[in-house]
Amino acid sequence: MSSVPVSEARANLPAVIATSRSQAVVLERRGQRVAVVISPERYDELLEAWEELEDVAAFDEAMAEGGPTIPWSTVKADLGWE
Repeated sequence: MSSVPVSEARANLPAVIATSRSQAVVLERRGQRVAVVISPERYDELLEAWEELEDVAAFDEAMAEGGPTIPWSTVKADLGWE
């Protein structure tokens, strides 16, 4: 990961984009991180990972609710798998 001041990134945007293909580029203003530039491929990977985490969280939440269970044979019949 590399860090670049926003003013430098603005002046060298093609280089920042090229670097983002292989590593994240952190943009800084007054020494504080303000943005991160990543490749579209990495962005897609992160979105997919986030969606998987949301699925796991939803499953964990459903399991924590408790309550009566539904027999597998009923679920399959409801889905038309039988």
